[in-house]
Amino acid sequence: MRKWQQMDSLTRQYLLVTFNYWNFTVTDGALRMLVVLYFHQLGYDTLQIAALFLFYELFGVVTNLIGGWLGARLGLNRTMNIGLALQIVSLIMLAAPTSWLTMVWVMAAQALSGIAKDLNKMSAKSAVKSFVTQDQQGTLYRWVALLTGSKNALKGFGFFAGGLLLSLIGFRGAVLLMAAILAGVLLGSLIGLKKDLGKAKKKPKFSEIFSKSRSVNILSAARLFLFGARDVWFVVALPVYLGSVFAWDYMQVGGFIAVWVIGYGVVQGIAPRLTGKHASHVPDGKAALGWACLLSVVTIAVALGITYQWYIHWVVTLGLLIFGAVFAINSSLHSYLIVSYASEDGVSLDIGFYYMANALGRLIGTVLSGSLFLIGGLALCLWASVVFLLLTSLISLWLPRHQQRKALD
Repeated sequence: MRKWQQMDSLTRQYLLVTFNYWNFTVTDGALRMLVVLYFHQLGYDTLQIAALFLFYELFGVVTNLIGGWLGARLGLNRTMNIGLALQIVSLIMLAAPTSWLTMVWVMAAQALSGIAKDLNKMSAKSAVKSFVTQDQQGTLYRWVALLTGSKNALKGFGFFAGGLLLSLIGFRGAVLLMAAILAGVLLGSLIGLKKDLGKAKKKPKFSEIFSKSRSVNILSAARLFLFGARDVWFVVALPVYLGSVFAWDYMQVGGFIAVWVIGYGVVQGIAPRLTGKHASHVPDGKAALGWACLLSVVTIAVALGITYQWYIHWVVTLGLLIFGAVFAINSSLHSYLIVSYASEDGVSLDIGFYYMANALGRLIGTVLSGSLFLIGGLALCLWASVVFLLLTSLISLWLPRHQQRKALD
């Protein structure tokens, strides 16, 4: 408590935002694993399971677009707290009797969860910009990498917790437990967050929700295909593949995906060191292009291995772990670049637009994950991932270098 009181107010706000984001992320990861495994157990095929996430991703697209505008007008403390409250409502809805858990009911609950997740994420990422000055780009990169990396490590823990809780206390007990935890987090957030966090000095018009920055637009397009490339095999296809082809139980499936996401988060957290950041140099569009090309090569290798059934257990486990590590660098670079590109006043507008593209990529990837798996299995999903990554690399050619930034914006 003494150390907390000795910290400056900006550091305390950063830690509180991070704590909120961490707790939300654990429940989000656990809920995703619970829904995939529980409804597959009930007899849903992969396309039906993907449909359960359709509104989750679709409303995430809308939320990011509008949420950035709301954050600039109302303050990021309010959008973050609204996100926590909506996630609690979603979890309580899923605790209903099994006879109520129809496709429509679950999709409605997932819609609320999608809104909640993207309000929370947009608020957390945007808030970081408020805690540093324009000349502290190295600090900004470290803080964004720490926030993003720790979030994904905890999301991996959430995947594991989802499988564990499903085994120990069942679906209903798990969602009620998570709702209770988030209620405590929401109470602390209502008390501790600054009331004007991230609020723009000039109230933006609704027509300003679309970014006018060329740098932000190019990065957003690259982000769309980057995250579509991950979710096209990760969201539905991989858990079902591990359970049906490898005959793994809930704990094994949840454990592997947890290790994947935790490793992914750890690499994101140390990305500044891996990409050669030092006091006078931070990454630019050239770095993003290079890492996107490397990820394309890794994915082609994994897709070939699965297509021709070469040491399939090693290819799926080790190959996808390597994919996760390289993907983490790409994601961390993008997360830094968008916060760096975003305008100072009303930062959530640019970041909201960018994460709208992120959510759209996830939506496309989720739908394709279920449908392509039914047609051609995990191999077809990975070849679709290759196509998306090649598009990411192509778009990244137009990302600005350091010397181009002022001319472009």
